Amino acid sequence: MAIKSSISDLEAQIEKLRERKRLLIVKSAERFARAATKSGLAEMEIADEEVDRIIEEIAARFRRGEKKGGAGPALQTRRPPDSSVGTPAAVSHDG
Repeated sequence: MAIKSSISDLEAQIEKLRERKRLLIVKSAERFARAATKSGLAEMEIADEEVDRIIEEIAARFRRGEKKGGAGPALQTRRPPDSSVGTPAAVSHDG
């Protein structure tokens, strides 16, 4: 026999899910902020539109990897830090 939930019970569940969603978004944002800071990307003057485009390209690359069922793109992210990608980030911005 199913127990009917009251409106207040449902509202409490919804609020818990909203809080959980908020925490997941914050954790995700912190993760990407750490990566951007670590790579030096956070210090570069890049327009928001350009950052959005770059992130979309990265997401598309990993989505293609998921569809193929392989971990190809994940392996490509483990290039040595001296590769040509990200080289400007190695320049000191301390002045």
